[in-house]
Amino acid sequence: MKKKAIALIAAACSLAMALGGCGSSSSSTSGSSNGGKVIITAFGSEPENPLVPGNTNETGGGRPVELLFARLVSFDNKGNAKNEVAQSIKPNSDATQYTITLKKGWKFTDGTPVTAESFTKAWSYTANAKNAQKCASFFSTIKGYDDLQKDGLKGDEQLSGLKVEDDYTFTVTMNQPDATFPIKVGYEGFSPLPESFYKDPKAFGEKPVGNGPYKFSSWDHNKQIVLVKNPDYKGNVKVNNDGVTFKIYTSTDSAYADVQSGNLDVMDSVPATATKTFQSDPNVVAYNKAGSVSQTFTIPSNLEHFQTNTEEGVLRRQAISMAINRKTIVDKVLGGVGTPAKEFTSPMTPGYSDSLKGESNLEYNPKKAKELWAKADAISKYDGTFTFSYNADGGAKPIYDAIVNQLKNNLGIKAATNPVPTFQEFRTDVSNRSIKGAFRTGWQPDYPSPENYLYQLYDSAAADNQGSNDGDYKNAAFDKLMDQAYAATSTAAANKIYQQAQEILLNDLPAIPLYYGNAYGVAAKGVKNFTMNWQNQPVYSELSK
Repeated sequence: MKKKAIALIAAACSLAMALGGCGSSSSSTSGSSNGGKVIITAFGSEPENPLVPGNTNETGGGRPVELLFARLVSFDNKGNAKNEVAQSIKPNSDATQYTITLKKGWKFTDGTPVTAESFTKAWSYTANAKNAQKCASFFSTIKGYDDLQKDGLKGDEQLSGLKVEDDYTFTVTMNQPDATFPIKVGYEGFSPLPESFYKDPKAFGEKPVGNGPYKFSSWDHNKQIVLVKNPDYKGNVKVNNDGVTFKIYTSTDSAYADVQSGNLDVMDSVPATATKTFQSDPNVVAYNKAGSVSQTFTIPSNLEHFQTNTEEGVLRRQAISMAINRKTIVDKVLGGVGTPAKEFTSPMTPGYSDSLKGESNLEYNPKKAKELWAKADAISKYDGTFTFSYNADGGAKPIYDAIVNQLKNNLGIKAATNPVPTFQEFRTDVSNRSIKGAFRTGWQPDYPSPENYLYQLYDSAAADNQGSNDGDYKNAAFDKLMDQAYAATSTAAANKIYQQAQEILLNDLPAIPLYYGNAYGVAAKGVKNFTMNWQNQPVYSELSK
């Protein structure tokens, strides 16, 4: 899921669906105790990239990075922001400049202090196009961002809008108003970095040095990532255990079996084979409540016959969307652990609406779907096979099998699945733009705002591998509304603009919303304090035995 592309995580950086990396599976061992210490073993997937916050926008890397780095603010389980490393974040009258003062005494796990420059250099590195970081677009509202997107950069140029006043104070000048900035800085892409990072970023990603509630211990690729409690952490997160070990799986069924047998402590998903039974399974502790993850599939905006800037392409996208019976997929395939999508954010997001103009394009209407497809064929005949790519290690197979069958039956077209063995390989194919058809996407929000779903996934600035706009959708009218929302004087005013922007998306359908994933998962018997947060993630720090 892309995160956060679940990446979820979207986390994106994915917060969103990615995933926006919704899953993965392999062998496992308990590791629940170690010399009398309480070690939590958790379901994980192999990260797409080394563990660098600014280059992590999927949940495989997002899970550990979230625990390794503390940002200016943190979020409680419901998504409420609270100052963490920041002592204060003060805007000027029109939200075009912020003065940030840090708390003193914070240190990285290598013993070096966390200073204002720890933030300004890290943000500039992530924003600099030379460094090709996945989370670059999150910094696009900071003055100087456009200068760091030019050719011929060395990679160490700094955002001109960031100014260090002293060791614990810096100012952020925006190139446009950004009322969401004090929330956005809670996203992992805004993490500080120690000086050691710049000496060898690649080596750092294999052995990251953070300032969060946990510190890095080891990474055995494709097997496990081991984190231990950071005794020097002094932030908002209460840590009830001595460490978290993410066991990397390539089968959700295998992971679930390990939870049942007590060989895995917690899992932030459930395989399709267990969705109808996990809540009554006596061998696990189950959790299933309304969640914030959006599950979609994306059709590249430049795909022949499906371009978003042509009448033919938009007609085909609308036809495909109307040919899908989302309720049947949720009820029959997911076992009720989701809600059919009505728009592009989630029911847990401020400003959510189930009655926007264009919402009917997400309703099951096979008769109209056929009419729209025929109308598109009258413009330019399409007789190819429409394919759906997804990561085979995340439990998505029954979902896309069902979608393919529905399209065959309701549109009379050729359709097929194209599974990719692992989430890491799948996300690499997405990043390389090598998939010539539709592909699974999902978004786990990085912070609680419609902006996180909309700007980060569909604005032109986040396209072309400058962010999480994996379909490279570009629409000037949509971009203009994003700018207007940033300049809004209140959250309510911004949310109305975001709704207008969604109406453009509901027409163009750069991605096809399928359903909102509930926050659901399982823990082994004997695991205490199992709950899931606003990002549909277990609260790892609270887990104990």
